[in-house]
Amino acid sequence: MSITRKDVEYVANLARLQLSEQEKDTYTGQLENILKYMDTLQKVDTSGVAPTSVAVRTDNCWREDEAVRYEESALIMNNAPEQEEGLFKVKKIIG
Repeated sequence: MSITRKDVEYVANLARLQLSEQEKDTYTGQLENILKYMDTLQKVDTSGVAPTSVAVRTDNCWREDEAVRYEESALIMNNAPEQEEGLFKVKKIIG
């Protein structure tokens, strides 16, 4: 598959991009190189490779939620413009 300057102009128009003549030439060459590389990858035999959604193994790194009392909460509350019963008080923003 190859890409033409006309293809680049079409996509730029869809994306509402104004490209200079030099940028059109540059992007045409860069996209052509990407497509050539994709053609190379298509030739690789992957018949023995299991499908995967990620390239590296991942483990669940989440921990259980645990409520912990913050000892310095008074320092934080001193910065609150308004507070009520130890909580930040904010103005209603939904009408």
